[in-house]
Amino acid sequence: MWARVLFFSSSLGLVGLPLYTVLSGQAPLGRDYRTADRSSAGIAPLAETTPEAVVQVYAARALNWRGIFGVHTWIATKPENAKEYTVHQVIGWRRYRNLPVLASAPGIPDGRWFGNEPELLAELRGEAAAKAIPKITDAVATYPYPNDYRLWPGPNSNTFMAYVGRQAPELELDLPVTAIGKDYPINGSVIDRAPSGTGYQLSMLGLLGLTLARDEGLELNLLGLSFGIDFSKPAIKLPFIGRLGLAAD
Repeated sequence: MWARVLFFSSSLGLVGLPLYTVLSGQAPLGRDYRTADRSSAGIAPLAETTPEAVVQVYAARALNWRGIFGVHTWIATKPENAKEYTVHQVIGWRRYRNLPVLASAPGIPDGRWFGNEPELLAELRGEAAAKAIPKITDAVATYPYPNDYRLWPGPNSNTFMAYVGRQAPELELDLPVTAIGKDYPINGSVIDRAPSGTGYQLSMLGLLGLTLARDEGLELNLLGLSFGIDFSKPAIKLPFIGRLGLAAD
């Protein structure tokens, strides 16, 4: 009997959770990438009027059906007195143009991801940002998969951001459970630091794993989908949906 209840509950969740992301508007469908909005969401300070160094990490739902499952993440850096931001991210479609999937270029730090609103995940300003930027730059240069991309289970944009977070622990980067690929192991390692740098994770090829950390809480990865509990900022974490509870900040 209990096996049937468990099977029914699991089946309902796997159908209901992605359906909820569509009906709630979290994952809009049917957008044309050629005309979708890529403008600033008005979150980042203007580089021209902000002399201090700035580092910001963002997440936004992926385009169309991919957004049902998860988010795309990226990081933007602006050294002290710089007049523009540099955006660092992994973009899968660059493979089709025979380009590295890892790109670092001047850009809009808080641009909408093909119409989807970005969420600020982490931010450093002033001296803290200035000290972190060289670490971030080194992480971009040493990322092991600059030419490799797999939507599932990784490596992808979220694998890259998890790697950057480990190299720059001052970000205390708590990636959402919808950042599929964040648990993909670097160079096949089974044990690594959590992306926030406040704990550790076990991962078997990004398909089965466990994370225990101060910032992430307890997260279980099953076939790339993550479930978790945040103890410090009470919330449950569900695949497709994300956090239900107190905001991460």
